[in-house]
Amino acid sequence: MTREEVQTLIDAPDPRTPAGIRDRAMLYLAFASGLRVSELVGLRLDQLHFTPEAMLHVIGKGRRERILPLWKETTVALRAWLAVRDGRQDPALFLNASGRAMTRAGFEYILAKHTAAAARKQPSLSTKRVTPHILRHSCAMHMLQATRDIRRVSLWLGHASLQSTEIYLRADPTEKLEALTAITPLSLRRGQFRPPDALIALLQENG
Repeated sequence: MTREEVQTLIDAPDPRTPAGIRDRAMLYLAFASGLRVSELVGLRLDQLHFTPEAMLHVIGKGRRERILPLWKETTVALRAWLAVRDGRQDPALFLNASGRAMTRAGFEYILAKHTAAAARKQPSLSTKRVTPHILRHSCAMHMLQATRDIRRVSLWLGHASLQSTEIYLRADPTEKLEALTAITPLSLRRGQFRPPDALIALLQENG
């Protein structure tokens, strides 16, 4: 996906409706944090923290845990959703129209719907199959371009070993890395991802 395609997809939900605000937050979080779809729909309110810094506590595959700092734009999108989220007792971060936890199928439907809407503005999207994994893959490639450090990409994605992450090196050799600028959203510029050493140590301990 090009930069314009990613931005058009994120902008597709209607920000004037609660559902649109929710969908934009989900799309933004899925892309910016590189979450698996199971991690995204499984998020609870108590896994999101805004103080002392905005961060997300993710419980991934095999119950492996990791903590991800959130970009300012991601935080803005999430705060907007929380402001209109119905105050039901369900602890899930993202709720469907019935007030229950969003399901995998529900998010896949949302993604397909907004991809179709975005394709009307960016026709190139109509030729691409956009899935939750594609959003995660795009995040991984942006991280690899920004840091040139496969270890950090592995920690960010919550991989059990570097072997799982090395697929991105095989899929995108050096000459293709320059093209990744095209999939970088306006809010995520190259070189800005510099997690503190303390965060890296914490991620390693929890991994």
